[in-house]
Amino acid sequence: MSEPLLRIEDADRVRTVTLDRPKALNAFNEALYDALTDALLEAAEDPAVAVLLLTGSGRAFSAGTDLVEMGERIADPDFEPGRHGFIGLIDALEAFDKPLVLAINGLGLGIGLTVIGFADLVFMADDARLKTPFTSLGVAPEAASSYLLPRLIGRQNAAWVLLSSEWISAAEAKEMGLVWRVCEPAALMPDAHRAAAVLASRPVSSLREVKRDMRAPLRDEIRRARERENDGFARLMGGPANAEALAAFAEGRDPDFTNLPPGW
Repeated sequence: MSEPLLRIEDADRVRTVTLDRPKALNAFNEALYDALTDALLEAAEDPAVAVLLLTGSGRAFSAGTDLVEMGERIADPDFEPGRHGFIGLIDALEAFDKPLVLAINGLGLGIGLTVIGFADLVFMADDARLKTPFTSLGVAPEAASSYLLPRLIGRQNAAWVLLSSEWISAAEAKEMGLVWRVCEPAALMPDAHRAAAVLASRPVSSLREVKRDMRAPLRDEIRRARERENDGFARLMGGPANAEALAAFAEGRDPDFTNLPPGW
């Protein structure tokens, strides 16, 4: 019997969803994409839920896409994707019309950072770090981050985050406007839940209307950004740069992109 991938708790009309693959640093395999998508869809439909609070177990919020499974997907023509997969998760995040609060408890890579673009309030432990590793993996951005991050933190901050594949500290994330509050680790969940409970004390109908109105001007641009990114990801995944990055990960070394074919 497979282990549960999420922990779900309800209190004060706040549903707390905890990513629970700590040994894999809460990296997203197809099963976790499906589980979180289902949790978002269920919370959206549940009249007893006003706010969703998302966090991670262990020392990571999420290490992003499971690179072991990514390698298997590239190598195996018979690889079976999940019911929802990555695209289904982003569909659910974009459509989620109740407040989404994040409590970033540790490392956040890839979707562990880009999910911020769909959140309404973000709390971060002061010892947590964030990174978008796209250029270090030889792939394209994801989750409309090429549109949402410049809008959220400004073009140059977004350029550094998306192009450099460097770590972003909690203090840097706060200064950029990537997160709303930085907390001591022990205070992270109490502070995040306290704010979520304030929101959850308001009428759900009003919360949904405010969120829909805030999101409405962005929907077309989010869709177009996702289409561009998905096309770029499909072209780059399995290419020379991505192959070198995955080989380096499997071998426990840093990737060397200096000997790629011209243009890569």
